[in-house]
Amino acid sequence: MEGERLSSLQAFAGSSSLHGVSHIFAYGTLSLRRMVWALFFLGSLGLLVLVCVERITYFFTYPHVTKLDEVTVPNLTFPAVTICNLNEFRFSKITRNDLYHVGDLLALLNARYEISNAHLADAETLAALREKANFRGFKARPFDMADFYNRTGHDLVEMLWQCTFRGVNCSAHNFTVSFTRLGKCYTFNSGASGYELLTTVKGGTGNGLELMLNIQQDEYLPVWGDTDETSYEAGVKVQIHSQNEPPSIDQLGFGVAPGFQTFVSCQEQRLFYLPAPWGDCQATPTESAFFTNYSTAACRIDCETRYLAENCNCRMVHMPGNANICTPEQYKECADPALDFLVEKDNEFCSCQTPCETVRYSKELSVVKIPSKASAKYLAKKYNRSEQYIMENLLVLDIFFEALNYETVEQKKAYEVAGLLGDIGGQMGLFIGASLLTILEIFDYLYEVLRDKLSGYCQSRKEAEQSNGGNLVGARPPALPTGPLPPPRPARVQGKEPPPRGDRSEKQGNGQVGVGGKIWVRHTPSRQLLLPVRKGAQGRGGKQHFIAITTIHINDLSQL
Repeated sequence: MEGERLSSLQAFAGSSSLHGVSHIFAYGTLSLRRMVWALFFLGSLGLLVLVCVERITYFFTYPHVTKLDEVTVPNLTFPAVTICNLNEFRFSKITRNDLYHVGDLLALLNARYEISNAHLADAETLAALREKANFRGFKARPFDMADFYNRTGHDLVEMLWQCTFRGVNCSAHNFTVSFTRLGKCYTFNSGASGYELLTTVKGGTGNGLELMLNIQQDEYLPVWGDTDETSYEAGVKVQIHSQNEPPSIDQLGFGVAPGFQTFVSCQEQRLFYLPAPWGDCQATPTESAFFTNYSTAACRIDCETRYLAENCNCRMVHMPGNANICTPEQYKECADPALDFLVEKDNEFCSCQTPCETVRYSKELSVVKIPSKASAKYLAKKYNRSEQYIMENLLVLDIFFEALNYETVEQKKAYEVAGLLGDIGGQMGLFIGASLLTILEIFDYLYEVLRDKLSGYCQSRKEAEQSNGGNLVGARPPALPTGPLPPPRPARVQGKEPPPRGDRSEKQGNGQVGVGGKIWVRHTPSRQLLLPVRKGAQGRGGKQHFIAITTIHINDLSQL
C-alpha cells in the first residue's frame, strides 16, 4: 500500500501545474537535487504566505482615498444665505409687560424688579429704562416668548437699505423669516414653498447677492451682565448653506462688521463619503419628526429639542415641534444651561454623523472700508442719518461664485476584493507558479485519495462481517510455532487406546496415524476438530524423516 500511495503522489506531481513538485516527488531514491528543490519550494511557499497575510491584513484596515474633481456647468443654484443681527431684541420694542417678565433674563432687572447696575447706563437709556420699569400699580398680563422674539427682533424692512441679485433689485419680500439661537433671522433663496429657487449663470462680483444693511446699534440692549440673550459685538452673522439643511448660524456662521464692505467668494463643494467600515458617514439616515432631509444641522437641532423636552419639559422658540415653549424662568434656570452643556461638553447624547452625500460652500473673505471720506456725507444725506451713524451702522455684503463650476470631493475604496484576489493571484504565480486551477487540482487529488481510503475501509469492513458470520471450514489455521515440539499427550479417541509405539502400521485415509505419529487435537467453536499432524520416523542409515504438517478435518470421531 505504501508503494501504491507513493506512486499516486508521484503521478499527481508529474501532471500538476504547480511548479517544482515534479522535481521533489520524482521517481527514484532521495537525492541532493530533490532536497534542493524541496528547500526552494518551501522557501517560496513561506514567502507567499507572508505576502498573503500582509495583503489580507491591509484589506481589513478598509483604506480609502479621496478623489478631487472640478466640474464646469452652464449655471449653478445660488445657495441659501441666512442673516442674523447680533442683537436679538430691539430696546424700543420692549414693553413694560415684557420687561416685567424678561427683565431678569436679560440682566436688566434684579430679582426684586429693580434696575441693576444703573451706573453702567447712559442718561438717555437709563431714563427710558426707568420709565418702563415703573411697576407701581402695574398688573402683569400673560406673556408669550414666541411673540416676544417675533415682535422685538430686528425687522429686515428697516435693516435692508439696498438689495440686488445679479444686478436686479430685490427686497425684504425675497427673504423668509427663520428663528435660530440668535433670535429672529432672515434667509435669502431659502427654496421654501412659494419662493423661486434662484440660479446664477456667471461668476464674479456683481453676479450674486449684494446687500447694504443698517444694523441699528441704537436699538441694541444695554449689556449689564453675561447672558445668552445679549451680545458684546455689533454687526450681523451670516451663514451660506444648502437649501436642504436648516441654518446653524450660531455655530457655523461668520461675522460681518459695520463700517466695512465684505466680499465673499464661494465655491460649491459636493461631498461624497463612504459608510462604515471605510468611513463614518450616516448611510441610513435616522428618522426625524421635524425634518424630511437628513443633515448634521437637522440632526443636531432634533437632538437638542428632545434633550430639552426630557430635561426641562419645554422647547426654545427656534426649536421645532409642538411642545410648550419655555417661559423666561425656564430659559434662565434650565433651557440655557442645559443647551450650553449639550453643545460644549456632552457629545455622546447628540452624536450626529455626516451624511454620505452633502453640499457645502467654501468661502474666501476680503473687506474694504466703508464709507470713505468722500462718500460719508452723500450717504448721510441719502438716508437722512448723520455721518457718525453711517460709520457705526452701515455695512455692505457681497456674495458671489468665484467661477461657474463646482468641486467634487469623493471618498473611494482604496482596496477592494478584486484587488485582494489580484494581488494574491499574482504572488502565487510569482512564487510557486500556481493559479486558481492549480488549487482545483490539489483539491481534486485530495478528493481521489480520500475516496480510495473510504472505499478500502468499507470493503474491509464488509469482508470482516462476512467472515465472522459464515462457516469456518477451510479457514487457514494460525501458524504453529517452529522448532522442536514438546512431547505431546497421546490422543484418546472414542475410548480406544493409542497404538503401541513399536507398531509401524499406518492406516491411510481415515485420519489414524501409526507408530511414530503424534496427534494434537484442538477444539474449535464448531463441531469439527482441527488436528495438526507432525510425523517423524527413523529411516535406514539412521536418518530421520519428517512429514509436513497437515490438517485433518474430522466430522465423526468414530472414524479415528
